[in-house]
Amino acid sequence: MIHLSELTEDNWLIAASLSVKDDQKDFVAPAIGILARGYVYRKCSPKVFVIQNDETVIGLALVREFDEEPFGYDLQQFMIDRSYQGKGYGSLALELILSVLRNEAHYDHVEVCVKKEDVEALRLYEKHGFFDSGYFDEDAPDCVNMICRLF
Repeated sequence: MIHLSELTEDNWLIAASLSVKDDQKDFVAPAIGILARGYVYRKCSPKVFVIQNDETVIGLALVREFDEEPFGYDLQQFMIDRSYQGKGYGSLALELILSVLRNEAHYDHVEVCVKKEDVEALRLYEKHGFFDSGYFDEDAPDCVNMICRLF
């Protein structure tokens, strides 16, 4: 059963060893980079989610809060290990993450920046209610800024 857990001293090394397929490495940070961002963004209330299938660590996600207008959640990173992709785990995990954010209810939306080339990720986010926000970031011209309303 897919569930989210906290990053702990017992699971961080396993989480740090996760990896994506070679053709996805330009789309998501390495697992150790996701863990590091959780520390770097510590002033933005980061949440590092360890994604598990029963007791097996299969993925990671990082959500932070925007600390300037427009306030909201930012899904910084989201990855499922290469060995567990294509089984629906990413979809289930994303739904759990959105549920946590809805229940927390600090903000009414979550945003994610997705590379235009990452067709699989774009489809996954659209399936879960994300849409193109229309925002264009000059620093990331190869990305689509997507938004999902939480309520």
